[in-house]
Amino acid sequence: MATLIDLRRRIRSVQNSQKITQAMKTVSTAKFRKAQRRVVTSRPFWHEFPELMKRLAFWASDAGHPLLERRREARVEVMVITSDKGLAGAFNSNLLAAAEAFIEGKAAAGAEVRLVAAGKKAVNYFHKRAWPVDLAFADKTDKLTRRQVRDLAEFLMRGYSFQKIDGVYLAYNEFKSILAPRIMTVRLLPIEPEAGEGDAAGWRPDFEPGAGRLARFILPLYVESQIHHALHESQAAEQAARMMAMDNATKNAADLIEDLTLALNKIRQAGITKELLEIMTAVEALKQSA
Repeated sequence: MATLIDLRRRIRSVQNSQKITQAMKTVSTAKFRKAQRRVVTSRPFWHEFPELMKRLAFWASDAGHPLLERRREARVEVMVITSDKGLAGAFNSNLLAAAEAFIEGKAAAGAEVRLVAAGKKAVNYFHKRAWPVDLAFADKTDKLTRRQVRDLAEFLMRGYSFQKIDGVYLAYNEFKSILAPRIMTVRLLPIEPEAGEGDAAGWRPDFEPGAGRLARFILPLYVESQIHHALHESQAAEQAARMMAMDNATKNAADLIEDLTLALNKIRQAGITKELLEIMTAVEALKQSA
């Protein structure tokens, strides 16, 4: 049975942990609000850009751009985006499980899978797996510069253009709500051509300087922007998950402190009752002896 000093030590330990989780929740809340503003303000562009590129791919289908060429997926590059730190609930574990299932499905279909790991959790996880990692960003993925993202986009586009890879996919957590992110596995390359309402009837815009040159200019911007999109969505979802995890930890610590305090009071009351009984027994014995 726990003694009074043991319970007091446990209460102090849980109180210290509660202060830490409360501070981490405050920090995560501030980071989440900043990331949420950035995501919400940029989503109209990020979400409309793929639809525009699908129509541009339809218009420029005769131009023969290498990024628009579709072929059987014999070699696939998958970019998995996780966080660098833990203490975010099931944020990383759910994504890694879904990414591994997707990769295994591609491998079962006969594709050779290679990886780009962004985030320390992804790097450590896939370091122990059989799939080769071409690029790894194991530190400060929330502070990747535009130059680093552009180099990554050029690496993926170069591999696809030179037919070293036949498909590029992104696996990341999209910020859906504070309660839970949404795991996304989207294809980045090649772009699926999609006709608009007037395109099916043979209508095509008269581009200047031409659909082919326009595609060569916009496609690199599209690939880079979608990587930015995935990174920012993942960061917002990460901070939301950590904020909720630290909030739950703080509440659990408060409940545990309450239970420990109740147990402490019961032991104290039992000790006081025992002492009173001993005193009353001694008094009765003295009365009888007198």
